[in-house]
Parts: sequence; structure tokens; C-alpha cells
Amino acid sequence: MIDKGKYPVLGTRVSAVDYQVTVHKVLQAALDNRPFTVSALAVHGIMTGYLNTVHRRRLNGIDLVVPDGQPVRWALRLMYKVVLPDRVYGPELMLRLMQGAVQNRIPVYLYGSTEKTLSLLAANMQTLFPNLIIAGQEPSKFRRLSPWEKEELVNRITSSGARMVLVGLGCPRQEAWIYEYRKSLRMPLVAVGAAFDFHAQTARQAPFWMQRCGLEWFYRLVQEPKRLWRRYMLLNPLYVLALSLEISGLKSVTVIMPDGREPEELYG
Repeated sequence: MIDKGKYPVLGTRVSAVDYQVTVHKVLQAALDNRPFTVSALAVHGIMTGYLNTVHRRRLNGIDLVVPDGQPVRWALRLMYKVVLPDRVYGPELMLRLMQGAVQNRIPVYLYGSTEKTLSLLAANMQTLFPNLIIAGQEPSKFRRLSPWEKEELVNRITSSGARMVLVGLGCPRQEAWIYEYRKSLRMPLVAVGAAFDFHAQTARQAPFWMQRCGLEWFYRLVQEPKRLWRRYMLLNPLYVLALSLEISGLKSVTVIMPDGREPEELYG
């Protein structure tokens, strides 16, 4: 088990951990019936915090931000000499958490994406893990929830018997969601990004060699150029530039921590 602490990458504190530590912390929180928030962040996620101080404060209020993307893992090595054997990839993390949920009889709740994707996802998870208890599933409304809708959602998740919520709303909405609901739900809330689409088989994952080389972004760009070109063609070069400036000492990025005031909500 590897846990080397937290290190700021462009203002967001990233936990230098491996899969084993991440899964252990989530499962333990589920068994203890206590809140615990996790997000698997790639370059896009780091850059949302870099460019938006409100969201940066939100990200630094999440219990465990793990290095989903290889460039984030590499940043830990370049900036702090912290070497990890692998990243903590959201889709793989989800599978390991489902296996742990089966072994510990922990009911899970699936929140986000569309009804079609959730139906396919739930069916595929039950095929992979026949004893998995899916306490409930609910698609995103793709808009901000009203106060009473938020209260109803919390009641539905709580009354379902779930003890862990997997969230697939996309970045940065899923990070905003787990931060917003962390005090209302006494269970782990884990943001896993594109894992819902990959495991529902509505989107294809990059080949393993491309993942290892940090080229998954290119594969996804080719798959969905209209939706993703701004994310990758603008944010990736900016990430390299900002990281270079911070490593060279020419510019530092402030780590902004939550101060008790709730940040502006992005999505429900």
C-alpha cells in the first residue's frame, strides 16, 4: 500500500496513493457509515481548479483527489520526486470498488449520466459481479436542482440502503456534486468520470499502450472531436506551460482551502 501524502499540482492538492490505499479508504468509510469524498482527476480536472479559484477551493475540500491521468502522476514526480507505480484510473478504480463492495456486502448507488447508459452499466456490472447489490440508480437532470429536489434526492439515496455512491457527471460537475452533498450523505461519494460510459460500453477506452504513454486524450479527441477539441487542444498546452512555470519557480499557484462558505454550485 502506497500513501505518500498530498502535494499541490497547480493549486490542487493531489494524493500520492495507489489503488490499494484508495479502495481501502473508501470501503472503510462505507463500513463506518461516514462521509468520504474521492475524485479521480486528469489534466482537465486539474485545469478547472487552476482557472477557477472557486472550484479550486472546492477541489481542496475533497478528501482524496487521486492522479487519474498519467500527466498528473508525472507532475508529482517532476515537482516533488514522488514516484508512483501507476496512476489511479477512474474506470479501473470503479471495478476494484465494485469487487470490494461485493466482498463486504456494501450496497452501491449509481448517480449521473443518462437512463440508457445507467441501464447498460447496471446490467454489465451485475454480469461482472453477480452478487453486487445495486441499491438504486438515477440519471442526471443536467441542470441545477432546486432545494426541494436536492432534499428528495438525499432522501432517495439514504432510504435505498446504499452505503456508497458512484458519481458519473463529468468534470467539473461531478466534483461540484460530491463536494455539495458530502455533508448530507453519510457514505463515500466517488467521482469516476467517464467510467460510466466505458463500462456501459457506450464509449470506447484507448488501447492500453496509449494509456501508459499518456495519449488517452488523443484517442478520445479522435472519437469525439466536436465535443472535446477545446478541452484538449487548449487546456493540454496550458497545463504544460503552467506546470513549467511552477517548476521553474517563475510562477506559483495558491492552494485555496475551504473556509466554511459554500462555493457557488455548478450542477445537481
